[in-house]
Amino acid sequence: MPVDPQLMRGKTAEQKRAIKYFQDTGCLAALTGMKDEAYDQMVLTTLNGLNVKKKGLGKIGLDEDQLKEIAPIYLHGYNYDSDVLTKVGSDGRSRSSKYDAAMLFFSDTHVYMYAYTFDMTSGAKKEKTEEYFYKDITNFSTSSETTEATKVSGCKGDKVTKKTVEYSRFSLVVPGDKFFCSTSGVPDADKSVSAMKQKLREKKQQ
Repeated sequence: MPVDPQLMRGKTAEQKRAIKYFQDTGCLAALTGMKDEAYDQMVLTTLNGLNVKKKGLGKIGLDEDQLKEIAPIYLHGYNYDSDVLTKVGSDGRSRSSKYDAAMLFFSDTHVYMYAYTFDMTSGAKKEKTEEYFYKDITNFSTSSETTEATKVSGCKGDKVTKKTVEYSRFSLVVPGDKFFCSTSGVPDADKSVSAMKQKLREKKQQ
């Protein structure tokens, strides 16, 4: 099925490509439309162009020399908030129209967090910067979450089903607040979180 022209109004060429990836369906789209790996690359190009580490250091206002308790940790992945477009690709993997990225920096007394979420179909973005005392952090963890993603089949693109898919998510918990970031783009996220947990245990014992 072709994309509603109204959705394309006022969009950049890249945003139009992203919208078509999620909503243009059917046999012709499968042959001529954007491939899953091409969408992944478009997201990765956008992500790399942000230079999240540099942005984070600029927002925090500290030199990297002050943040060497452990090496900075970079987490990122597809965001599955309720307002995103989703798609299960021909490779069986799910993708969404939003993407999370977060850098965590560690000083002797604080954990500094810079988070950035961008939308490939609208150009919308959300930034957040926080700092936490080690003593206030309840936990670092990763979890496996489930969501529903759209799977379209049929030559007319008229067979639309919802498929339950899993994705991984990092959480930082303090009293009264939680920070979440998808880690679907980081295969070894658990290793990074283990390093954070070890540092947190050390700080709690001091």
